[in-house]
Amino acid sequence: MQNKLKLPLAIAIASAVLVGCSSNKVKEAKPNPLPKIIQQQKLNKVFSQSVSSTDEAEALRLQLDTDNGVIFTIDPDGQVSAYQAKKRLWKSKISKQELTAGVEASDGIVIVGNRKGQLFALDQTSGEKKWTAQLSGAILSPSLIQSGRVITVANDGTVFAHDAVSGQQVWAYKLPNVQFSLRGQAAPVRLDDRTVLIASANAYIYAIDVISGVPRFQRRVAMSEGRSDIQRLVDIDGDPVVAGQYVVTSSFQGQVTVTDLASQRVVWSEDASSTNRPEVFEDKVFISTVDGKLNAYSLSTGESVWKNDSLLNRQLSNPVMLGQNLVVGDLDGVIHLIDPATGKLIGRAKTSGEVRSLRVIDNQLYVATRKGALSIWQNR
Repeated sequence: MQNKLKLPLAIAIASAVLVGCSSNKVKEAKPNPLPKIIQQQKLNKVFSQSVSSTDEAEALRLQLDTDNGVIFTIDPDGQVSAYQAKKRLWKSKISKQELTAGVEASDGIVIVGNRKGQLFALDQTSGEKKWTAQLSGAILSPSLIQSGRVITVANDGTVFAHDAVSGQQVWAYKLPNVQFSLRGQAAPVRLDDRTVLIASANAYIYAIDVISGVPRFQRRVAMSEGRSDIQRLVDIDGDPVVAGQYVVTSSFQGQVTVTDLASQRVVWSEDASSTNRPEVFEDKVFISTVDGKLNAYSLSTGESVWKNDSLLNRQLSNPVMLGQNLVVGDLDGVIHLIDPATGKLIGRAKTSGEVRSLRVIDNQLYVATRKGALSIWQNR
């Protein structure tokens, strides 16, 4: 079997720069200072909890989740908690190893994973452990609960399906091996009731039957260039986004690509390097790049709508839509509000630590940072 080398994002970027330089000295890019803005929109924090921080070099995107009005949180030190409003319902210590993936909550269970490849299912009501499964590699992205299956991607590129009730392994699908890739993994994404979409380190997306594990189609969605293996890295680490007839992907050192699901043909592709999930709203695609640019494209044509480089080198999170505002977080814990029509900054809020994960559930913004600040916000 071919050996795989998993590189932290910062090392991959620095190495790619070094290969193209005559000198081994790389000048670290300084983050742009916060631009002055007129505060037109504000956010109100409605929930917050603090958990353990994660290693700066790790590409962990721990997340909160909610189901049936209960909020579920993950602590890297091995604990999972449940809250109703601000009241804690239970707290369970489930792993001596660092938890590195989760939370995913649905169908009465809560799913988390650790760096040793252990997958845990907890009862949503009591927090008791229902089952544990051993996977073939570290778990670095949330699972997906769909059609009675728990779909998880291990960091060695194996996709697993477990029965949501018993924890029994139903099938496994091995993605093609790559020699070099970033340390990180896109989460499985629901395509339809019977199909899950998996993005890989080889710039392909795979549609797999949830029940049988049989691939339905695969499509290359990014191309790489460069003289070295590191310069040719083209991982898809951000979750694909299904938008009607299209699937939108972004890749490291690759492209933002829109693929037609019916024909499986690429509709358009534009050069952009991103490890974050894109966002789609109305007829626009939004991405945050590894160097801190925000770009907006037409979903149907790929035409550039606007570009914003005022947050350059601020290590932007994935963008999300909260109501009528585009939202992105940065390395200092600043949450930026942006007009999606123009790209203009129209407001900001502040949390603690680099923002690693943004989600919008029921018109509320779920935020997780590297320092362990977990919070929920809504438009004021």
